[in-house]
Amino acid sequence: MTPRITLAVAARVLTQLRRDHRTLAMLLVLPCLLQALLWWIFEATPLVFDRIGPALLAIFPFFVMFLVTSITTLRERSSGTLERLFTMPMGRLDLLGGYALAFGAVAALQAAIAATVALTLLDLDVRGPAVLLGVVGVADAVLGTALGLFVSAFARTEFQAVQFLPAVVVPQILLCGLLVPREDLPRVLEVVSDVMPLSWAVDAMEQLATTSATGQVWRDIGVVAAFAVAALALGAATLRRRTE
Repeated sequence: MTPRITLAVAARVLTQLRRDHRTLAMLLVLPCLLQALLWWIFEATPLVFDRIGPALLAIFPFFVMFLVTSITTLRERSSGTLERLFTMPMGRLDLLGGYALAFGAVAALQAAIAATVALTLLDLDVRGPAVLLGVVGVADAVLGTALGLFVSAFARTEFQAVQFLPAVVVPQILLCGLLVPREDLPRVLEVVSDVMPLSWAVDAMEQLATTSATGQVWRDIGVVAAFAVAALALGAATLRRRTE
C-alpha cells in the first residue's frame, strides 16, 4: 500500500461525497433521526431507551456505512471508474484503503454528531467516557465500510447489493443483544453471536453505559478493528474491476 496513492483515493471519495447532498444527509442525519424516533417511541419508558440507546449507537453507523459503501463501490465498478483507476500505478489495497480512510473520516463526524445528540438532546445515560462512544462508533462504521466493500464484489446490480442486507446485516442485529441479552440466547445462537463483529461493538457500548471501567471496551474495539482489517483483506482479494 502506497500512502500517497491511498490519500489521493480518499480525497477523491470525499470530494464526491461532498457533492452528493442526499448521501451526506443519509450518513450524518439519518442515524440521529432514527435515534430520536426510538426515543420518542419509548418516551413513557425512558429506562428502555437507556438500555437500547447505546446499542443503537453501534448499529446505525454499521448499517448505514454498509449500505452506502456497497452501492457506491458497485456503481463505480459498473461505470468503469475502477477499471480506469487500475490503469494507474495503484494496487487494490490502495483503493480499498482510500475508501476506508474516506468513509472513516465521515464516520468520525457521524459518530460525533450521533453521540452528541444522544447525550444532550435525548438524555442517554452513560457512565463511561463519552469520547469512547465516538471511538466505538467510528470502529463500527469502518467495519460496515469494510464489509460493504467486500460484499460488493459479489453483486452485479445495486439491487443485488441491497439484497446482502438481510444476509449479512440483519442476523447481526438480531443476535447482537439488542432484542435479548446475548447470555439469554439459546446456546447455539450465543456461540454464533460471539463470531459476529457487531456483537462486540454492542458489548462495548453497553459497557460504557453501565460502568466507567474501560479495559473491556478497548478489547472489544480491538476485536471490531481486527474484523474490519480482515474484511478489507478479503475485499482486496475479491475486488473486480468491472461488473460482468
